[in-house]
Amino acid sequence: MSTHDTSSQAAADEGRAYAARLWQYKQAETVSIMLYVGRRLDLFKHLAGAGPVTAAELASTTGLHERWLLEWMRLMTAAKILDYVDETRFELPAAGAQMLGDEQSNSFMLENFSGGESEATIEGLLESFRTGIGRSYESAGPEGARRGEVRHWRAARGQVVPVMIPALEGVAEKLTAGALVADVGCGDGAVILSLAETYPNSQFHAFDPSKHAVARVREVAAEMGLTNVEVDIARGEELPQDQAYDLVITFDCIHDMTAPLSVMKAIRSGIAEDGTWFIKDIRSKPRFEDNLRNPMLAMMYGFSLFACMSSAMSEPDGAGLGTLGFNPEVAESMSREAGFSRFKMHDFKDPGNLYYEIKP
Repeated sequence: MSTHDTSSQAAADEGRAYAARLWQYKQAETVSIMLYVGRRLDLFKHLAGAGPVTAAELASTTGLHERWLLEWMRLMTAAKILDYVDETRFELPAAGAQMLGDEQSNSFMLENFSGGESEATIEGLLESFRTGIGRSYESAGPEGARRGEVRHWRAARGQVVPVMIPALEGVAEKLTAGALVADVGCGDGAVILSLAETYPNSQFHAFDPSKHAVARVREVAAEMGLTNVEVDIARGEELPQDQAYDLVITFDCIHDMTAPLSVMKAIRSGIAEDGTWFIKDIRSKPRFEDNLRNPMLAMMYGFSLFACMSSAMSEPDGAGLGTLGFNPEVAESMSREAGFSRFKMHDFKDPGNLYYEIKP
Protein backbone atom coordinates (compact mmCIF):
# COMPACT_ATOMS: atom_id res chain seq x y z
CA MET A 1 0.00 0.00 0.00
CA SER A 2 1.41 3.41 -0.97
CA THR A 3 1.95 6.25 1.47
CA HIS A 4 -0.94 8.14 -0.19
CA ASP A 5 -3.28 5.16 0.23
CA THR A 6 -2.27 4.77 3.86
CA SER A 7 -2.90 8.46 4.54
CA SER A 8 -6.29 8.33 2.80
CA GLN A 9 -7.31 5.27 4.82
CA ALA A 10 -6.20 6.92 8.05
CA ALA A 11 -8.21 10.04 7.19
CA ALA A 12 -11.29 7.95 6.42
CA ASP A 13 -10.95 6.03 9.70
CA GLU A 14 -10.55 9.27 11.62
CA GLY A 15 -13.65 10.70 9.91
CA ARG A 16 -15.75 7.67 10.83
CA ALA A 17 -14.57 7.79 14.44
CA TYR A 18 -15.36 11.50 14.63
CA ALA A 19 -18.85 10.95 13.21
CA ALA A 20 -19.41 8.12 15.69
CA ARG A 21 -18.57 10.44 18.58
CA LEU A 22 -21.04 13.04 17.33
CA TRP A 23 -23.82 10.44 17.05
CA GLN A 24 -23.01 9.24 20.56
CA TYR A 25 -23.63 12.76 21.85
CA LYS A 26 -26.94 12.85 19.98
CA GLN A 27 -27.89 9.51 21.47
CA ALA A 28 -26.98 10.76 24.95
CA GLU A 29 -29.25 13.75 24.40
CA THR A 30 -32.09 11.42 23.38
CA VAL A 31 -31.66 9.17 26.41
CA SER A 32 -31.54 12.20 28.69
CA ILE A 33 -34.87 13.44 27.32
CA MET A 34 -36.47 10.02 27.77
CA LEU A 35 -35.17 9.79 31.34
CA TYR A 36 -37.00 13.06 31.91
CA VAL A 37 -40.14 11.56 30.36
CA GLY A 38 -39.83 8.66 32.81
CA ARG A 39 -39.49 11.13 35.64
CA ARG A 40 -42.53 13.17 34.60
CA LEU A 41 -44.70 10.06 34.22
CA ASP A 42 -43.37 8.37 37.41
CA LEU A 43 -42.40 5.32 35.37
CA PHE A 44 -39.29 4.52 37.40
CA LYS A 45 -41.31 4.61 40.61
CA HIS A 46 -43.63 1.97 39.18
CA LEU A 47 -40.71 -0.13 37.94
CA ALA A 48 -38.67 0.06 41.14
CA GLY A 49 -38.77 -3.30 42.92
CA ALA A 50 -41.38 -4.69 40.52
CA GLY A 51 -39.12 -7.30 38.92
CA PRO A 52 -39.55 -8.18 35.23
CA VAL A 53 -42.42 -6.10 33.83
CA THR A 54 -44.23 -6.09 30.48
CA ALA A 55 -45.54 -2.97 28.77
CA ALA A 56 -49.08 -4.24 29.36
CA GLU A 57 -48.42 -4.57 33.09
CA LEU A 58 -46.87 -1.11 33.26
CA ALA A 59 -49.84 0.29 31.35
CA SER A 60 -52.18 -1.34 33.85
CA THR A 61 -50.45 0.24 36.85
CA THR A 62 -49.90 3.68 35.30
CA GLY A 63 -53.00 4.12 33.15
CA LEU A 64 -50.77 5.04 30.20
CA HIS A 65 -50.80 3.66 26.65
CA GLU A 66 -49.16 0.25 26.22
CA ARG A 67 -47.63 0.82 22.76
CA TRP A 68 -45.93 4.05 23.82
CA LEU A 69 -44.65 2.41 26.98
CA LEU A 70 -43.22 -0.51 24.98
CA GLU A 71 -41.21 1.84 22.74
CA TRP A 72 -39.95 3.73 25.81
CA MET A 73 -39.01 0.48 27.61
CA ARG A 74 -37.12 -0.73 24.56
CA LEU A 75 -35.25 2.57 24.39
CA MET A 76 -34.35 2.36 28.08
CA THR A 77 -33.17 -1.22 27.58
CA ALA A 78 -31.08 -0.27 24.54
CA ALA A 79 -29.50 2.44 26.72
CA LYS A 80 -28.85 -0.17 29.46
CA ILE A 81 -31.04 1.69 31.94
CA LEU A 82 -33.41 -1.28 32.11
CA ASP A 83 -32.28 -4.91 31.95
CA TYR A 84 -33.42 -7.14 29.10
CA VAL A 85 -35.28 -10.23 30.36
CA ASP A 86 -36.97 -11.45 27.17
CA GLU A 87 -38.80 -10.02 24.16
CA THR A 88 -41.65 -8.66 26.30
CA ARG A 89 -40.22 -8.19 29.82
CA PHE A 90 -37.79 -5.60 31.14
CA GLU A 91 -36.50 -4.91 34.66
CA LEU A 92 -35.17 -1.89 36.51
CA PRO A 93 -32.05 -3.13 38.37
CA ALA A 94 -31.56 -2.46 42.07
CA ALA A 95 -29.12 0.40 41.40
CA GLY A 96 -31.65 1.98 39.06
CA ALA A 97 -34.39 1.61 41.63
CA GLN A 98 -32.34 3.76 44.02
CA MET A 99 -30.97 6.29 41.56
CA LEU A 100 -34.11 6.70 39.45
CA GLY A 101 -37.04 5.39 41.46
CA ASP A 102 -36.46 6.47 45.07
CA GLU A 103 -36.48 10.22 45.69
CA GLN A 104 -35.50 9.63 49.35
CA SER A 105 -32.31 7.79 48.40
CA ASN A 106 -29.01 9.63 48.86
CA SER A 107 -28.00 8.35 45.40
CA PHE A 108 -31.14 9.64 43.61
CA MET A 109 -30.08 11.17 40.26
CA LEU A 110 -33.24 11.53 38.17
CA GLU A 111 -33.70 15.18 39.11
CA ASN A 112 -30.55 15.96 37.08
CA PHE A 113 -32.28 15.21 33.77
CA SER A 114 -34.37 17.86 32.05
CA GLY A 115 -36.36 17.81 28.88
CA GLY A 116 -33.87 19.31 26.44
CA GLU A 117 -36.80 20.21 24.15
CA SER A 118 -39.36 22.97 24.26
CA GLU A 119 -41.89 22.58 27.05
CA ALA A 120 -44.68 22.40 24.47
CA THR A 121 -42.94 19.47 22.73
CA ILE A 122 -42.45 17.60 25.99
CA GLU A 123 -46.03 18.22 27.10
CA GLY A 124 -47.27 16.93 23.74
CA LEU A 125 -45.16 13.79 24.12
CA LEU A 126 -46.45 13.18 27.65
CA GLU A 127 -50.01 13.55 26.40
CA SER A 128 -49.32 10.91 23.74
CA PHE A 129 -48.34 8.46 26.48
CA ARG A 130 -51.70 9.15 28.14
CA THR A 131 -53.94 9.04 25.04
CA GLY A 132 -51.99 6.87 22.62
CA ILE A 133 -52.36 9.50 19.88
CA GLY A 134 -49.21 10.96 18.36
CA ARG A 135 -48.40 13.91 16.12
CA SER A 136 -48.46 13.84 12.32
CA TYR A 137 -45.65 15.19 10.20
CA GLU A 138 -48.07 17.87 9.06
CA SER A 139 -48.05 19.23 12.60
CA ALA A 140 -44.27 19.76 12.43
CA GLY A 141 -44.87 22.68 10.07
CA PRO A 142 -42.68 23.91 7.19
CA GLU A 143 -39.46 23.24 9.08
CA GLY A 144 -40.45 19.60 9.55
CA ALA A 145 -40.80 19.22 5.78
CA ARG A 146 -37.20 20.38 5.29
CA ARG A 147 -35.57 18.38 8.06
CA GLY A 148 -32.80 16.27 6.55
CA GLU A 149 -33.14 17.91 3.13
CA VAL A 150 -29.41 18.32 2.48
CA ARG A 151 -28.75 14.69 3.41
CA HIS A 152 -31.63 13.48 1.23
CA TRP A 153 -30.38 15.35 -1.83
CA ARG A 154 -26.85 14.08 -1.33
CA ALA A 155 -28.12 10.48 -1.17
CA ALA A 156 -30.49 10.91 -4.12
CA ARG A 157 -27.85 12.30 -6.48
CA GLY A 158 -24.94 10.30 -5.13
CA GLN A 159 -26.53 6.87 -4.61
CA VAL A 160 -30.17 6.46 -5.61
CA VAL A 161 -29.93 7.68 -9.21
CA PRO A 162 -26.46 6.42 -10.23
CA VAL A 163 -26.28 3.19 -8.18
CA MET A 164 -29.67 1.94 -6.99
CA ILE A 165 -31.93 2.59 -9.97
CA PRO A 166 -29.59 0.71 -12.36
CA ALA A 167 -29.63 -2.24 -9.93
CA LEU A 168 -33.41 -2.68 -10.35
CA GLU A 169 -34.54 -5.05 -13.08
CA GLY A 170 -35.36 -3.09 -16.24
CA VAL A 171 -36.16 0.15 -14.43
CA ALA A 172 -33.42 2.40 -15.80
CA GLU A 173 -34.30 1.33 -19.34
CA LYS A 174 -37.98 2.17 -18.81
CA LEU A 175 -37.15 5.54 -17.31
CA THR A 176 -34.86 6.39 -20.20
CA ALA A 177 -37.51 5.48 -22.77
CA GLY A 178 -40.33 7.20 -20.88
CA ALA A 179 -42.15 5.80 -17.87
CA LEU A 180 -44.81 6.85 -15.36
CA VAL A 181 -43.52 7.13 -11.79
CA ALA A 182 -45.22 7.76 -8.44
CA ASP A 183 -43.51 8.81 -5.22
CA VAL A 184 -45.81 8.01 -2.29
CA GLY A 185 -44.79 10.01 0.77
CA CYS A 186 -42.40 12.21 -1.20
CA GLY A 187 -41.34 14.38 1.74
CA ASP A 188 -38.95 17.09 0.56
CA GLY A 189 -38.91 15.56 -2.93
CA ALA A 190 -35.17 14.94 -3.23
CA VAL A 191 -35.58 11.50 -4.84
CA ILE A 192 -38.44 12.23 -7.22
CA LEU A 193 -36.93 15.52 -8.39
CA SER A 194 -33.51 13.96 -8.91
CA LEU A 195 -35.14 11.25 -11.02
CA ALA A 196 -37.16 13.80 -12.98
CA GLU A 197 -33.99 15.76 -13.66
CA THR A 198 -32.14 12.65 -14.84
CA TYR A 199 -34.93 11.12 -16.94
CA PRO A 200 -36.70 13.93 -18.84
CA ASN A 201 -38.70 11.49 -21.02
CA SER A 202 -40.57 10.14 -17.97
CA GLN A 203 -43.47 11.64 -16.03
CA PHE A 204 -43.39 11.87 -12.25
CA HIS A 205 -46.26 12.17 -9.76
CA ALA A 206 -45.37 13.08 -6.16
CA PHE A 207 -47.80 12.65 -3.28
CA ASP A 208 -47.61 13.60 0.39
CA PRO A 209 -50.27 14.28 3.04
CA SER A 210 -48.32 17.28 4.35
CA LYS A 211 -49.18 20.57 2.66
CA HIS A 212 -45.80 21.87 3.82
CA ALA A 213 -43.93 19.07 2.04
CA VAL A 214 -45.98 19.53 -1.14
CA ALA A 215 -45.33 23.28 -1.13
CA ARG A 216 -41.61 22.66 -0.77
CA VAL A 217 -41.47 20.15 -3.63
CA ARG A 218 -43.40 22.50 -5.92
CA GLU A 219 -41.04 25.33 -5.02
CA VAL A 220 -37.89 23.34 -5.78
CA ALA A 221 -39.35 21.81 -8.96
CA ALA A 222 -40.07 25.32 -10.24
CA GLU A 223 -36.56 26.47 -9.34
CA MET A 224 -35.14 23.52 -11.28
CA GLY A 225 -37.36 24.25 -14.28
CA LEU A 226 -38.83 20.75 -14.27
CA THR A 227 -41.94 20.33 -16.41
CA ASN A 228 -42.36 16.56 -15.98
CA VAL A 229 -43.40 16.62 -12.30
CA GLU A 230 -46.87 16.90 -10.73
CA VAL A 231 -47.21 17.27 -6.96
CA ASP A 232 -50.40 16.72 -4.97
CA ILE A 233 -51.52 16.65 -1.34
CA ALA A 234 -52.70 13.06 -0.88
CA ARG A 235 -52.40 10.12 1.47
CA GLY A 236 -50.90 6.89 0.20
CA GLU A 237 -54.33 5.23 0.23
CA GLU A 238 -55.44 7.83 -2.33
CA LEU A 239 -52.91 6.81 -5.00
CA PRO A 240 -54.71 7.01 -8.38
CA GLN A 241 -55.89 3.58 -9.51
CA ASP A 242 -56.17 4.37 -13.22
CA GLN A 243 -52.55 5.19 -14.06
CA ALA A 244 -50.67 1.84 -14.14
CA TYR A 245 -47.43 3.22 -12.73
CA ASP A 246 -44.21 1.68 -14.07
CA LEU A 247 -42.35 2.57 -10.88
CA VAL A 248 -43.58 3.42 -7.39
CA ILE A 249 -41.16 4.56 -4.70
CA THR A 250 -41.74 4.84 -0.96
CA PHE A 251 -38.62 6.12 0.76
CA ASP A 252 -38.35 6.06 4.54
CA CYS A 253 -42.09 6.43 5.10
CA ILE A 254 -43.97 3.10 5.29
CA HIS A 255 -43.16 2.73 8.98
CA ASP A 256 -44.47 6.28 9.59
CA MET A 257 -47.93 5.58 8.14
CA THR A 258 -51.05 5.04 10.23
CA ALA A 259 -52.42 2.47 7.76
CA PRO A 260 -49.44 0.99 5.88
CA LEU A 261 -51.26 -2.12 4.67
CA SER A 262 -54.01 -0.04 3.09
CA VAL A 263 -51.34 2.03 1.33
CA MET A 264 -49.62 -1.12 0.10
CA LYS A 265 -52.89 -2.43 -1.30
CA ALA A 266 -53.45 0.89 -3.08
CA ILE A 267 -49.97 0.64 -4.59
CA ARG A 268 -50.74 -2.90 -5.78
CA SER A 269 -53.91 -1.66 -7.48
CA GLY A 270 -52.18 1.34 -9.03
CA ILE A 271 -49.02 -0.32 -10.35
CA ALA A 272 -48.59 -1.81 -13.82
CA GLU A 273 -48.44 -5.61 -13.97
CA ASP A 274 -44.81 -5.37 -15.05
CA GLY A 275 -44.10 -2.46 -12.72
CA THR A 276 -41.67 -2.16 -9.82
CA TRP A 277 -42.18 -0.93 -6.29
CA PHE A 278 -38.94 0.32 -4.70
CA ILE A 279 -38.86 0.74 -0.91
CA LYS A 280 -36.27 2.28 1.37
CA ASP A 281 -36.78 1.66 5.07
CA ILE A 282 -34.83 1.44 8.30
CA ARG A 283 -32.34 -1.39 8.74
CA SER A 284 -33.58 -3.54 11.63
CA LYS A 285 -34.11 -7.14 12.70
CA PRO A 286 -37.34 -8.88 13.71
CA ARG A 287 -36.28 -9.60 17.31
CA PHE A 288 -35.59 -6.80 19.77
CA GLU A 289 -32.77 -8.87 21.28
CA ASP A 290 -30.95 -8.93 17.93
CA ASN A 291 -31.34 -5.16 17.53
CA LEU A 292 -29.56 -4.66 20.86
CA ARG A 293 -26.28 -5.09 18.96
CA ASN A 294 -26.89 -1.71 17.31
CA PRO A 295 -24.83 0.85 19.30
CA MET A 296 -27.23 3.66 18.25
CA LEU A 297 -30.42 1.75 19.13
CA ALA A 298 -31.53 4.01 21.97
CA MET A 299 -31.33 7.05 19.70
CA MET A 300 -33.42 5.28 17.06
CA TYR A 301 -36.15 4.55 19.60
CA GLY A 302 -35.99 8.23 20.51
CA PHE A 303 -36.61 9.11 16.86
CA SER A 304 -39.55 6.73 17.00
CA LEU A 305 -41.17 8.32 20.04
CA PHE A 306 -40.67 11.87 18.78
CA ALA A 307 -41.44 11.28 15.10
CA CYS A 308 -41.88 7.91 13.43
CA MET A 309 -44.14 6.01 15.82
CA SER A 310 -45.78 9.27 16.77
CA SER A 311 -46.79 9.78 13.14
CA ALA A 312 -47.84 6.14 12.80
CA MET A 313 -50.16 6.59 15.77
CA SER A 314 -51.40 10.09 14.96
CA GLU A 315 -54.87 8.67 14.28
CA PRO A 316 -56.97 6.26 16.37
CA ASP A 317 -56.07 2.63 15.57
CA GLY A 318 -52.85 3.70 13.86
CA ALA A 319 -50.57 0.76 13.05
CA GLY A 320 -47.70 2.20 15.09
CA LEU A 321 -44.88 0.29 13.39
CA GLY A 322 -42.32 2.84 14.54
CA THR A 323 -38.76 3.45 13.38
CA LEU A 324 -37.64 -0.18 13.64
CA GLY A 325 -40.97 -1.87 12.94
CA PHE A 326 -40.66 -2.49 9.18
CA ASN A 327 -37.93 -5.13 9.21
CA PRO A 328 -37.40 -7.50 6.23
CA GLU A 329 -39.77 -10.17 7.57
CA VAL A 330 -42.55 -7.61 8.08
CA ALA A 331 -41.85 -6.00 4.70
CA GLU A 332 -42.15 -9.28 2.83
CA SER A 333 -45.17 -10.51 4.79
CA MET A 334 -47.11 -7.27 4.34
CA SER A 335 -46.22 -6.94 0.65
CA ARG A 336 -47.50 -10.45 -0.03
CA GLU A 337 -50.65 -9.76 1.97
CA ALA A 338 -51.17 -6.68 -0.22
CA GLY A 339 -51.08 -8.87 -3.34
CA PHE A 340 -47.45 -8.73 -4.49
CA SER A 341 -45.74 -12.00 -5.42
CA ARG A 342 -42.06 -11.13 -5.92
CA PHE A 343 -39.87 -9.71 -3.16
CA LYS A 344 -36.15 -9.00 -3.30
CA MET A 345 -34.02 -7.29 -0.68
CA HIS A 346 -31.06 -5.12 -1.67
CA ASP A 347 -28.26 -4.24 0.70
CA PHE A 348 -26.49 -1.22 -0.76
CA LYS A 349 -24.19 -0.99 2.28
CA ASP A 350 -26.24 1.88 3.64
CA PRO A 351 -25.59 1.55 7.40
CA GLY A 352 -29.05 2.82 8.36
CA ASN A 353 -31.35 1.42 5.68
CA LEU A 354 -32.33 -1.60 3.60
CA TYR A 355 -34.00 -1.53 0.18
CA TYR A 356 -36.68 -3.75 -1.30
CA GLU A 357 -37.56 -4.40 -4.95
CA ILE A 358 -41.13 -5.69 -5.17
CA LYS A 359 -43.15 -6.74 -8.20
CA PRO A 360 -46.74 -7.89 -8.78
